[in-house]
Formats: sequence, C-alpha cells, structure tokens
Amino acid sequence: MTFWRDKVVVVTGGSAGLGLVLSQSYAAAGCQVVIASRNEGQGQQAVESIGPENARFIATDVTDADSVTRLVEQTVEAYGKIDVWINNAGRSSRGLAKDVSVEEFADLLELNFLALVRCSQAAIPHLLTSGGHLVNIGSLSAKTASPYMGGYAASKHPVAAYSQQLRLENNPRDLHVLLVAPGPIRRQDDQPRYQDQSRNLPAAAGTAGGGVKLKGICPERLSTKIMRACQRRQPELVVPAKARLLFALGQLCPRLGDWIVKKMTGHKKN
Repeated sequence: MTFWRDKVVVVTGGSAGLGLVLSQSYAAAGCQVVIASRNEGQGQQAVESIGPENARFIATDVTDADSVTRLVEQTVEAYGKIDVWINNAGRSSRGLAKDVSVEEFADLLELNFLALVRCSQAAIPHLLTSGGHLVNIGSLSAKTASPYMGGYAASKHPVAAYSQQLRLENNPRDLHVLLVAPGPIRRQDDQPRYQDQSRNLPAAAGTAGGGVKLKGICPERLSTKIMRACQRRQPELVVPAKARLLFALGQLCPRLGDWIVKKMTGHKKN
C-alpha cells in the first residue's frame, strides 16, 4: 500500500490549470479527490478525465462561507475524513500599485487570501484528526513584489505570513502546513490573459509573471514536487529553488533586492 492510497484530498480551483493537474496526480497515486470549483462544466470534465471512482465534483464558491461549509460537510459525509486540503483557487492581476482601486485590492484579498483563511479554518479540525496536510498555493509574489502586478503581490504576501503562523502554532506531526511559492506555471493555452489590464504598461507586464525571466514551470513536475513535499512534511516549497537567494538578499539589502527584481523582470530602467 502506497503512502497516498485511499487518502482524501480536496483541491479548490481543482478543475483547471495547476488545480486540475494536482487533482489528476493525487488520484493517480490512489487518493479520493474532491474537485471544488465554481465552474460546473469544467468540474464535470475534470471528473471524467480522472474517473468517477476516484474523483467527484462539488460546486463551491470559496468566497462564500456557507458554500465552503457545504464542501467540508459533503466531503466528510462521503469519505469520513479529509487528509489533504489544497488551497489553490486564486487569480493574478496587472496594474500600477498607485492606480489600483481600493475595491480591486479588496477583491484580490478576498479571493487570494481571505478565502484561503476561510477554507483553512473549515478544514483544519479534520486535518488535525487525520494528521493531514494543508497546502497553500502562493506564488513567488508571496515572498517578493514585482513591478506592474497590480494588487496581486499585496494579496499573496499574507498567505506566507498566515502559513508560517499556522506552522508556529501547531505541531507539524499533527498538522503539516506547506507554503508553495512557484514562479509562472506553464499553461496549455498560450493566449495572453492580461492585455487589457496592461495596455498602458510596458509590454513585458502583460506576459506570464509580469515579464519575469524564468522558464515556465511544468505543472506536472510541480505537482510531483508538492506531493513529495507533503510526504516529507516540508514547511515551504519554492520553485525555482534559486529564488530563495533573492528572498534572502532582499531581506539583507532591500536596495539590492529591488535591483535584482527589476533586472529579472526586464524593468531595470524606469
């Protein structure tokens, strides 16, 4: 029997992108996977791609407390436990920090951070019972800001702090908390997604990661790394690993850290 056999995994935003790959990977390892998403069509397609014997879809709006409560209740009713909860739902943005409206900041904070807190608080009692894993999908932006990313970095920074505080307050044997901080993830569709938001910004701002000079991360490889990090009960997973040096330099010397970020994103001169 493998480590993952018959474990119950909930993936928010699990019907597309990295969430779908995570759902498929955990199911392939022998888990029962609950795909939580607002998009019912995508959710059902995701279940079909995995097989109904290993996956089910539960329509969920992570910004709504009642919806999250139903997700937890239906999962426990169906399987009796939760072993892994992956907070994957979220979105990016583009814009100048000085121009982003308070309302846009609030929307991003609601989805990228407060919804993650809402889901975590609903799941943690069950994870403590199972000695399970809480996986928070952050971003390199959870560790360092980048130019022209609108309110994204401000909505992701709290994810790192929240994950660390949970680690400090809980025995890792009882509750494993993993912060995942990846760079831009390779997508099957290479269509630009931020052209409207970045129309008046440097061209690089509309590209993946706001122009960061990093090779797109293979979602399948990232999924494998996340599963391995869970088995090892690692506190953090930064991909690419070399970004950790930037984080350290930025703490030691903010001026140098800012210079490196600008160079890496093609915005050294402004």
